[in-house]
Amino acid sequence: MNIFDELSWRGLVHQCSDEAELRKHLNARDRVMYCGFDPTADSLHIGNLVPLMALARFAKAGHKPLFLLGGATGLIGDPSGKDKERQMRTADMVAASAEKIRSQAMAFFERQGVADRVTPVNNLDWTQPISVIEFLRDTGKHFTINYMMAKDSVKSRIGREDTGISYTEFSYMILQSLDYEYLNRTMGCTLQIGGGDQFGNITAGLELIRRKSGSQAFALTFPLITTASGAKFGKSEKGAVYLNTALTSPYAFYQYWINADDRDVCNFLRYFTYLDKEAIDALAVETAERPHQRAAQKTLARETTTMIHGAEELAKVEAVTEALFGGGDLRAVDAATLRAALEAAPGKNYDGLDAVPPLPKLLVDLALCPSLSQARKDIKAGGIYLNNVRVADENQALAAEDYIGGNIALLRKGKKNYGVVTLGI
Repeated sequence: MNIFDELSWRGLVHQCSDEAELRKHLNARDRVMYCGFDPTADSLHIGNLVPLMALARFAKAGHKPLFLLGGATGLIGDPSGKDKERQMRTADMVAASAEKIRSQAMAFFERQGVADRVTPVNNLDWTQPISVIEFLRDTGKHFTINYMMAKDSVKSRIGREDTGISYTEFSYMILQSLDYEYLNRTMGCTLQIGGGDQFGNITAGLELIRRKSGSQAFALTFPLITTASGAKFGKSEKGAVYLNTALTSPYAFYQYWINADDRDVCNFLRYFTYLDKEAIDALAVETAERPHQRAAQKTLARETTTMIHGAEELAKVEAVTEALFGGGDLRAVDAATLRAALEAAPGKNYDGLDAVPPLPKLLVDLALCPSLSQARKDIKAGGIYLNNVRVADENQALAAEDYIGGNIALLRKGKKNYGVVTLGI
């Protein structure tokens, strides 16, 4: 299937400069295209997955994607979609973030089996040597103020008296255009892809290429993803869902997807997996007929978690999920994954086994019971569980073998009230 058709049925074509010609252009293999990622943080997040996966999809279709790091544009700040100026970051901060994102992205492409076809580039490499005079004469002269002010990213800010737009961010469009023209001239790049808010910047690059060389080039953007509930896609209760495990655990990542709304899940399967149309249509039928089984959500969570974190992490996450919500054996799960799953639960850490108080006091300290007497009553009534096993003796002490991985034990009152005991963490 032509990659354009692949993106189309998935609902990933929002705007393009010449649909018929672009589709014809992509019939040939080895086309070079790029997508830019400004290093505004130390990690990509799931809002970056559509363009990141698009580069992998192009590579799988036999093309040659460029993963562009905005080492230069990241120092300036893109006004697209922003109602005020970005906070400036130092050059060292931007460079450090760029290297972390480059490593993260290339590891992603490695897992997709396409790292040998994806080339990372950094626009600082060709932008930094240019003098101000060269920039203004060789690039700036091809843009009229009228043309730039007509772009939505500028127009929306010009009309805001409270913030406006600085010359710095106003010039972002020209810098991004310079990238496209440079890559078109030096690497034969004929397509720039990006989010829907980037269409103005991308078509400005087409205009620069037309004016300077008249070479063939195209633009393609993806829709900005929204959820049926109106919530911002990619945001959890704790903020953005990152691809870096230090910022978002694989367990939290998995839970984000498995909690997808029935109204969103099939769209997400099209956007964020490599499943074919027949498989997704079958899951849509299953969701409509047996929504309580959440087959589509489970598939989505498995596919995305494996894609980002690997099959081994998925297995750990699913084992913990089954143990917590299906009554499985907690002692067999990965301790670090269990801690991540229970990070919101009340917890107490002790230096060693001897420092852990008797069970009734422990239940009070964890706020699972309001008093020692109530703790004893709850134990006698069979309402207290240690690692999913009912506690029968109010004098039971936690032994070394009760600590999963040697350092974490789980107490539960009833079905949903958890408390976590850790040793030396």
